[in-house]
Amino acid sequence: MSGVLVVVATPIGNLDELSPRARAALVDADVVACEDTRRTGRLFDLCGLAPRPPFVSLHEHNEAERASDLVDRCRAGSTVALVSDAGMPTISDPGARLVEQMHEAGITISVVSGPSAVVSALAVSGFVADRFVFEGFLPRKGAARQQVVESIAADTRTVVLYESPHRIESTMRDLTEACEDERLCVVVRELSKLHEQIWRGPLGDYQSDPAVGSPRGEYVVVVEGAPQKAPAGDDELRAALVELLDDGLTKRDASALVSRRFGVSKRRVYEMANEK
Repeated sequence: MSGVLVVVATPIGNLDELSPRARAALVDADVVACEDTRRTGRLFDLCGLAPRPPFVSLHEHNEAERASDLVDRCRAGSTVALVSDAGMPTISDPGARLVEQMHEAGITISVVSGPSAVVSALAVSGFVADRFVFEGFLPRKGAARQQVVESIAADTRTVVLYESPHRIESTMRDLTEACEDERLCVVVRELSKLHEQIWRGPLGDYQSDPAVGSPRGEYVVVVEGAPQKAPAGDDELRAALVELLDDGLTKRDASALVSRRFGVSKRRVYEMANEK
């Protein structure tokens, strides 16, 4: 009989977030696929989970090759539990390739729901959450980063993203410049941990607020959606195109960025770019 893959959410800060169902899934598994076996081992120790099944590392550098072995184990009847270091696996964490291969192999897949930094930060933001977009971690630099930041500024949906303490200040500066000072945001640090902090206010106030303190811990940033704008005219689109082309972007990249920023057809903008 074929086995099963169980995707298990683990605590993002407070150990009490590990549900009884998650505890049972971890100790009953024949093998646990972990982003970091040391972190998962510590989770087992702190939560008193026993017996401890064998651990297998599954991270961004070995997931492609490790997935095939885990699929074979399930085909042979094993139960594989998938965990990441914190929260729900595959959400800006490894595991998506493994889940995809399990689907392709016809393996039964189950999920043990639980903590999620994305959903938790969204819930405490106070922003409209019936439609939102999750951007994960922003590109570190260059045109790719600029394009994503510009798309966030133009998006009318609430936007959620992750950031590290090393880049939170530069990310907040870039968002402020793109979205303007008055756009509301919520910055959540160390969710469900001892030093949890939830800051809410205009983007332009974040850097100067003494309550923010020095960067530390992991961050989730929630940005209020952009206000609805009247449809852009040709003159406005051409002006935006000229600015981006003068900055060195290709016609294709500039057209894509203007298309997202103003919510117009990429083909329409690209035809304007070729008129130059």
